[in-house]
Amino acid sequence: MAHIDLGLDEREHPGINGPLRFRPETAKPLGELAEALLRAPHPTLTAGERELIAAYVSGLNECNFCCASHSAFAAAQLPSGMRLVDQVRADPAAAEVSEKLRALLDIAGAVQRSGREVTADLVKVARGAGATDLEIHDTVLIAAAFCMFNRYVDGLGTLAPEDPAVYEMAAERIVRYGYGAS
Repeated sequence: MAHIDLGLDEREHPGINGPLRFRPETAKPLGELAEALLRAPHPTLTAGERELIAAYVSGLNECNFCCASHSAFAAAQLPSGMRLVDQVRADPAAAEVSEKLRALLDIAGAVQRSGREVTADLVKVARGAGATDLEIHDTVLIAAAFCMFNRYVDGLGTLAPEDPAVYEMAAERIVRYGYGAS
């Protein structure tokens, strides 16, 4: 049970879904932010890669709902599926990703710890691996936004279902309709 009365059945609206329904006036801009960061056309980062960054940061933050959700969303959009998501979450240094994505994940991890941990050296490594300023910017923003989303979900003590099928069904909906769909 969430820390506050959201006025709904949390089993039907777990995780962030309950608070978004509780405050529709804040749900709209939060949904638009997620849509822009994770699904909007991007010249170089796929939606799956951006979801992978969100899942990675959510895992570092130990936000069960967001980590499970965005892991499923990433897996649904990556050719290697959940196998790659699990590799990245376990050890991004050993995961089967490009050097550029590995460097961006290092930046995301630094943001998760503290924005000030993003150093010129991390940025230099990312650029050396082929990352553009846009990719570095978007990685920092995705990581920062997911620190906020994770704290929103966990700060209200919302329900995180244990059944992976719940997240897989949500992934189908998000991939097909986006973050504006309820």
